[in-house]
Amino acid sequence: MLTKRVNQFAVTLLGVLLFTSCTKKDLFSSSGEKELKNIEVTAFVHPKWSPQLADSYEVAVGITRNDKVNYTALIPNIRGLERAETSNLKEVAITASASESHSKKNLNRSIDDTLEVVKETIQLAKSKNIVSRAYLSTVFGCPYEGHVSINKITEIVKKLLDMGAYQISLGDTVGMANPLQVKEILTEVFKVIDDKKQIALHFHDTRGLGLANALVGLEMGITTFDSSLGGLGGCPYAPGATGNISTEDLVNMFHSMGVETGINLEKLVEVNLFLEKVLGRPLSSKYSKTYIATKKVPV
Repeated sequence: MLTKRVNQFAVTLLGVLLFTSCTKKDLFSSSGEKELKNIEVTAFVHPKWSPQLADSYEVAVGITRNDKVNYTALIPNIRGLERAETSNLKEVAITASASESHSKKNLNRSIDDTLEVVKETIQLAKSKNIVSRAYLSTVFGCPYEGHVSINKITEIVKKLLDMGAYQISLGDTVGMANPLQVKEILTEVFKVIDDKKQIALHFHDTRGLGLANALVGLEMGITTFDSSLGGLGGCPYAPGATGNISTEDLVNMFHSMGVETGINLEKLVEVNLFLEKVLGRPLSSKYSKTYIATKKVPV
C-alpha cells in the first residue's frame, strides 16, 4: 500500500467564469474550508480577451480567506502582477507554452518573447515578496502542431526554474497525454531539475486518461497536481479540450490507495452540489455521483 502524502492540490476553478461575482466569492470562500491547501481564485487578464473575468479584483478581495489556504491567481504579465499585489495575494502563476503556435494563439507572443515577459514578471514579484509558479502548456501535445519536442520542454523548464519560479506545472492542455508518454517526459524533465517538488502535473480528462496519467506521476514521485472541482475548466485557445481532472475523483483515487491528502472528500461533494445547483446541470465528477446515490443526499 502506498503511504505517500500528497499535500498540495492547486485547485483551479476557471470553469466557473459565467458565475456572478457573489457566487464566485461564496464558492472560493467555502472551498477554503475543505482542507484544500492551494486555490487559484481568478486570472488577472484583460477583460477584452476574457470578459467573464472583469470582476477578478472584486472576487480576489471579497473572499473570506482561511489562514491555512494559499490563494493564488493566474497572471500573464507585470500588469497582472500589480493587480494580484493590490489584491493581497502572496503567490502568482504565470504561463508559457512549449508550442510556438499555441503561444501565439494563447498569449499573442512567441515563446522567446513570452519568456522575456515571464522573467521580468518573476523578478518584480520577488522584489515584492510574491512567489511565482509557472504553467507550461502543451507539454503533452499541441492542438495546432501535434507532437512537442522533449528537448524544447526540458529547455523551457530549466529556463523557468532559473528565472525563479519555484515550481513548474506541466500542462496537458488538450488532454492528449497517455501514461507511457507521462513516464517518458517526466524521466527527461527529472534530469534537468534538482528536486521533484519543482514539478507539478496538470491534466485534462478529454480522452478519459486523466486519472491514469496522474497515477503515473504519483508513482514517479510527483506530489502536486492541478485539478478542478467538478471537472470544470478548459483553455479557450485549445480546441477540443474539456475540463481538468475532477478534484473529487483525484482525491478519491489517492484515498482508495492509502495515499493521504489531508482533504475532506465528503465536504468536496458539498461544493460539487453547490456548483451543480448554480449551473443547473450535472458535473463530471464520478465520485460525487456515486456518493450522492449511495448516501441518498438530497440534490
